[in-house]
Amino acid sequence: MTRFVDVRNMVRWAGEQGPEKILAGLIGYLEEDFGKWEVFDKTPRVASHTPFGVIELMPTSDHETYGFKYVNGHPSNPARGYQTVTAFGVLASVSNGYPTFLAEMTVLTAFRTAATSAMVAKVLARPDSTTMGMIGAGSQAEFQALAFRTALGINSLRMWDTDPAAVEKFVRNMTPHGFDIHVATSGLDAVTGADVITTCTADKTHATVLTSDMVGAGVHINGIGGDCPGKTELDTAILYRGDVFVEYTPQTRIEGEIQDVPADFPVTEIWEVMAGRKPGRTSPEQITVYDSVGFAIEDFSALRYVRDQIGDNPDYSDDIDLVANPDDPKDLFGMIGVLSPVG
Repeated sequence: MTRFVDVRNMVRWAGEQGPEKILAGLIGYLEEDFGKWEVFDKTPRVASHTPFGVIELMPTSDHETYGFKYVNGHPSNPARGYQTVTAFGVLASVSNGYPTFLAEMTVLTAFRTAATSAMVAKVLARPDSTTMGMIGAGSQAEFQALAFRTALGINSLRMWDTDPAAVEKFVRNMTPHGFDIHVATSGLDAVTGADVITTCTADKTHATVLTSDMVGAGVHINGIGGDCPGKTELDTAILYRGDVFVEYTPQTRIEGEIQDVPADFPVTEIWEVMAGRKPGRTSPEQITVYDSVGFAIEDFSALRYVRDQIGDNPDYSDDIDLVANPDDPKDLFGMIGVLSPVG
């Protein structure tokens, strides 16, 4: 049998645990897996692009456990009453190939994306950071705010979005959590005085939501909206002013902000910083850019965390009969029970 966590159970578990506890736990699991980065199988995700959006498969394995995530990205979905991003994921035993754990990942991906951003900021943002400017108040915004408070203690937020209703939603959701929120009048207003700048917009275009003149010395930029070919958020000039950090270089050169610069543009993979092999932030004045596109190892970490936290708890998970298991492993046909024709 395969253990299964559906949307109802994931949401109920997350609500009962509390988002900041989950984010803290995810950061720990991410740090563990980034710490053994070199043992994982790594490949750019397999993407199917259409005019509607993209559908992707994201596989990886540490040679004991195999995992993958199915995920889509359809920027026009909210206008049609659908989520921009939906996902589910699977863990399987490498020893026999059997799937052992299946979970919804629409909610879980939101947690994992924010937890990864916060993990990176722990080694790249200035330790004295107190204020985050945010451009984009979509589905990921609240998770980012809570993750950065969990990891860095940031409690002051400056929010801007072209959609006033999205900003109102963000303020409504975050005010009970005790944040000091400034509703900005523009992107420039949002990033003024910010120690960390998070950009998280959904349009599948070569957009420029953050220009170089908006970025001052010492800022850490958490660029998470540009995540597929033809979709960017940052003024290219920013990349040349700072130091750029990525997850998996071959994938980011296809999908990230660095898709618009030469192929030899220098970047540092974040696992190298966490392992002490390469420097991260080297001075208070340095501009650091996290060019995030999301990578399969992060989903692997998130699935492991939920599996380990929920385990076989029937309050949050169910067994599903996903794998045919005949009494005789060589007699799959016999399971069908078809009688031989007569005459």
